Amino acid sequence: MEVQIQHNNQLVEQCKNGDKKAQFAIYKQYYKAMYNTALRIVNNSFEAEDVMQESFLAAFTKLDSFSGTVTFGAWLKRIVINNSLTALKKNNKLDTVPLEKVTIHEIEEEKQDYSMLKASNILNKVSQLKNNYKVAITLNLIEGYDYEEIAQIMDISYENSRTTISRAKNKLRQLLSQ
Repeated sequence: MEVQIQHNNQLVEQCKNGDKKAQFAIYKQYYKAMYNTALRIVNNSFEAEDVMQESFLAAFTKLDSFSGTVTFGAWLKRIVINNSLTALKKNNKLDTVPLEKVTIHEIEEEKQDYSMLKASNILNKVSQLKNNYKVAITLNLIEGYDYEEIAQIMDISYENSRTTISRAKNKLRQLLSQ
């Protein structure tokens, strides 16, 4: 792993010097993961491809702002997520509701066994969620962001982030039990 990070750091340095081969090597290394990240958020293959391409362009033009405190892949993924959310907002597909307008009901659910479910079935059900639920649950369960990071990314309050993720999980459980 150390060797891979060192190799990536060398490629990043070469990219900063305008080396097109190094840029292509980084693109080949990350494009599938970044496309999948964008696709899970925008839920449209053409839009996801556009987001991914724009993100790489932004990353290569803003490479001087890459500090190296996180891995290049994590930095690039953050750009992809931000661009994906911008694309959703641009298309007015991201619906948010102020927390003050929402009533919270605690429901005790019976335990269900989800061990027989396939990942493709779960992802299919996630794609059926409304956009803000889909984005929140994707960022939390698939991308691994915590509530505070999701609140910053989605530009909502911490409490609203927790509530949205909780509701998204409940809705997903409901869809999976059908």
